[in-house]
Amino acid sequence: MPYINEAFFVLQEGIASAEEIDSGMKLGTNVPMGPLTLADFIGLDTCLGIMRVLHDEFCDSKYRPSPLLQQYVTAGWLGKKTGRGVFLYR
Repeated sequence: MPYINEAFFVLQEGIASAEEIDSGMKLGTNVPMGPLTLADFIGLDTCLGIMRVLHDEFCDSKYRPSPLLQQYVTAGWLGKKTGRGVFLYR
């Protein structure tokens, strides 16, 4: 889950687009889907919940949930199950 959270920080900071982040991870690590697509499939609310537990239990800033992830969840963009997350689903 920290890998997904870090992908949100990269997106938030404008280092790369969502497509570039996913493509880079797929090409670089030979995984079938990138971290942001994976987050959409898991559910952004679930990802945020897991990051909150990790942050609360370990009291380590490296587990602090990405503000962008929090904004998406607050906006109701929960991923594939709602038709909108990092990507649009129809």
